Amino acid sequence: MKFFEEVYEVVKRIPKGKVATYGQIAAMTGYPRRARMVGWALHANPYQGIVPCHRVVNRKGELSGGFAFGGPEVQKMLLEKEGIIFNEDGIINLEKYLWKPDKA
Repeated sequence: MKFFEEVYEVVKRIPKGKVATYGQIAAMTGYPRRARMVGWALHANPYQGIVPCHRVVNRKGELSGGFAFGGPEVQKMLLEKEGIIFNEDGIINLEKYLWKPDKA
């Protein structure tokens, strides 16, 4: 469970109005090949409302099909409330909205 807790700590740092990818979170925990495990950790997130798992998307900017707290429709609604805009295909422009923690 140590890995899951590391994932939760990183995801808590994603600011409102930004998203991160599963692979990005995996790399930030020091395990760049564990993107799928990041998904498992977020699906098991016991800290709903504290760990903003809705801010994690796939490498293409697509929503999680298995978003644990209400499905992709809820994930999209939560992101839109934070100002994130989706294109007509329901994809997020990662060039605009990707969290870059090393940038001020």
